[in-house]
Amino acid sequence: MEEYNRQQYAAQNIIIDFLSGKFENEAGLLKEAAIKYLDFRKRAEVFQEKYFFETCNTKCYENKMCACCTKDGIITYFADVALNGMGSGVKEIEGLLEILENPPGTSKCVYLGENGCTWRLKPIVCEMFLCNYAMNKVFEENPDAKLQWEALELERKDYTWPDKQVLFDDVEAIFIGLGYNAEIMYMHNSPGLLMVKKKAGL
Repeated sequence: MEEYNRQQYAAQNIIIDFLSGKFENEAGLLKEAAIKYLDFRKRAEVFQEKYFFETCNTKCYENKMCACCTKDGIITYFADVALNGMGSGVKEIEGLLEILENPPGTSKCVYLGENGCTWRLKPIVCEMFLCNYAMNKVFEENPDAKLQWEALELERKDYTWPDKQVLFDDVEAIFIGLGYNAEIMYMHNSPGLLMVKKKAGL
C-alpha cells in the first residue's frame, strides 16, 4: 500500500473504532461542535453548485482533466476524516477502505470515482479549491460571486487556521485525549501549523 493510502487507511480505521459505541459522549460533543461548520459547508456547496458546477464539470471532469484531483495531491486533515465519518457511518467508511486497498490505478485522487468524490463530506481543501481558469471565467461573469467567495474563504479560516481556537484543532485534541494518533493530525504534527499556534500564544 502506498504511503498516502496507508496514512488514509489508518485514519479511517480510527473513525470506525470511534464509532463502535464506546465513546458516545465524545461523539455527541463532536456533533455539537460541528454544527456551525456543517452549516458553512452546506453554504459552500450551494455556492459551488450555483456558480461553478457547469464550468468545472465540463472543462475538467467530463474531459478527464481533473487537475484539482491529482493523485496523492489531496491534503486531508484528520478533522476531514472524522467529520465525514460521523456523517457517513461505518459501512460507507468501509467502502473507502476498500478503495484504499484496491486503488483505481490512475493519476487521479484515489477517492475520485465515476460519479465524483466518494466522500459524503469531501475534504475542505477539495471543496474550497478553484483553479484560475474557473475563477476568471465565473467571477468575470458574476462579480458578486467573487465577494461571496472571499467571504467563504475568510469563514473557512475560522475552522481551519489555528491562530485561534478552531474546530479542526479541537477535533484532533478530542481524539488524542482518547488515545488515538494519526499522522494526518496536522494541527498537532505539522511544524508550520505548530508555529502558527505558537505565534498566537496557543
